[in-house]
Amino acid sequence: MAKKPGKKYTAAFKQVETRDYPLDQAVPLLQKIKFAKFDETVEVHMRLGVDPKHADQMVRGTVLMPNGLGKSKRVLVITSGDKLREAQEAGADFVGGEDMVNKIQSEGWTDFDAVIATPDMMRSVGKLGKVLGPRGLMPNPKTGTVTVDVAKAIQETKAGKVEFRVDKTGIIHAPVGKTSFTANKLVENASSLITAVLKAKPSAAKGKYVKSATICSTMGPGIPVDIVALTAKEAARE
Repeated sequence: MAKKPGKKYTAAFKQVETRDYPLDQAVPLLQKIKFAKFDETVEVHMRLGVDPKHADQMVRGTVLMPNGLGKSKRVLVITSGDKLREAQEAGADFVGGEDMVNKIQSEGWTDFDAVIATPDMMRSVGKLGKVLGPRGLMPNPKTGTVTVDVAKAIQETKAGKVEFRVDKTGIIHAPVGKTSFTANKLVENASSLITAVLKAKPSAAKGKYVKSATICSTMGPGIPVDIVALTAKEAARE
């Protein structure tokens, strides 16, 4: 039996009209109808017209949020040699080599938000696919998390680099900030994400690429976003 929405959620939902909102209207509405007592995460969800089962229709990438995410990520770096000290000096929260791989394997330890690895450690890190993969934490060269420049990767991750990847149902889910951000900062962050997803359109994708987009807070209802203007703006740049 489905759980009935609470009174506060229902009241917030009633204030959302059945239309697509421009981002600069959707964000202030999201902040106006928030009812949770904590600083909620704001997320953008995009339903894409791709079939992720086909490798040539996979959509993934990274985007650096111009205004950060409101919290610093806990970064684990798996490396060796001189890179261990480099990672520590660059501000990594956890640094190690085979010991970290063993800790994750034997204890199921996942008390971190991002994993960066140097190429020489990927043979060992590959063993962690079943643990890190489902959580979206597996290092990958395409997203800059397998690199020899660990200092740069740590800096970008701490500054608010967001990795997006279409799930098996064709949807991208990604955080763009906190409800306590100013509306302008949330609009800038959300625009950056949407633009990055538009640029990541696979050449094999046919028909309508972005079927729908929604912005919401952790506890609040989804607000439909009109991305036609953003799509037109991106097309004009090309």
